[in-house]
Amino acid sequence: MTRRVAFYIDSLKTGGAERVTLRMAVWCLEAGLDPLLLTHRSPTADFYPVPAGIERHVESPDAAWLARLGWLGFPWRVLALRRWLIRNRIDTAIGMTTLPGIKLLLAARNLPLACWVSERNYPPAKRPSLPWRLLRWLTYRWADLHLVQTAQTGDWLRRRLRATPQLLLPNSIVWPLPSFAPLVEPAALLKRSAAGGQADFADRPEFLLAVGTKAFQKGFDRLVRAFALLAPALPQLHLVIAGLGEGDYHGLDQRAALKGLLNPTSSALARLHFPGVVGNIGDWYAACQMFILPSRYEGFPNVLLEAMASGCACVAFDCCTGPADLIRDGENGLLLPATATDQALADAILALHRNADRRRRLAQQARAVRDQFSDARLSRRFIEALDG
Repeated sequence: MTRRVAFYIDSLKTGGAERVTLRMAVWCLEAGLDPLLLTHRSPTADFYPVPAGIERHVESPDAAWLARLGWLGFPWRVLALRRWLIRNRIDTAIGMTTLPGIKLLLAARNLPLACWVSERNYPPAKRPSLPWRLLRWLTYRWADLHLVQTAQTGDWLRRRLRATPQLLLPNSIVWPLPSFAPLVEPAALLKRSAAGGQADFADRPEFLLAVGTKAFQKGFDRLVRAFALLAPALPQLHLVIAGLGEGDYHGLDQRAALKGLLNPTSSALARLHFPGVVGNIGDWYAACQMFILPSRYEGFPNVLLEAMASGCACVAFDCCTGPADLIRDGENGLLLPATATDQALADAILALHRNADRRRRLAQQARAVRDQFSDARLSRRFIEALDG
């Protein structure tokens, strides 16, 4: 009978964990296994399409009486997940991110299946609430395997939670980058955004690019402040932050908050653009002058990996964790200290913008990540662990 491998994650909204989950499921499919995907949220929350051949399931919504119980209803939710595992004859279950991992470990306890956890951020940088931390401390040692993206994350899990055994599995790069809706052409959108503004656009406007859905984690406030500092010296340069949705995100309008960092009379305001989520992100990497990752913390930054594979000159902060696994400072990108000031970031961008030869050299070396983190190489490592 074909081995059934289940991936459990909150949703398929835009994000690195969601994309990696689907990629792992495809690896299973290509290896002749039977992958299943279980999400907490319904397909209405999806951004990424589910590839053909992957069986999609959605957790049943709480009954009214269970919803009223809040946290007290947690045991019933775990029991429902346990029944799903049994009913679908799962051989290996993988919890993607912390909370699904904890819930899965509880649900699979003493069942005849392997249970893995895939941590997607550096744990100390994104602390869950106290109840979840206690459950993590209790359950993580039960896992048959922990998938870790960096050695630093693996070391923390080992020391703090006795989370072993582990498999070091950084994110892979699929090349060429896939493209899907919505398709947004960079130059056209920048020109539309400037309608009625004071920005002076060439046919191919120069712009810095940053990508992410969580403004604080990605340090977009740092980047906007740095842009304000260098904008007078580079009046032709624009800043594009892709990925941020419109309206509130956990009670904050992220776009409005970032715009609020700029002087209302500054010319930089007309040169700050938010295209939202774009499905043809490869076109944006190809068109930008530089890619900037000023993150406060990461797991293993997919967007930096993609930008480097696309041949971007990249500037990143040496945060925990991931950028230092990709960038060798001065060779294939620039790596600034995690505590670098806004002025230091502005200076680094300005110096690199004025040195086209250096940008080309960094970009050329950056493309080597296509081989180092190739999908074929990392999929073999993952399937070998399943076969073990």
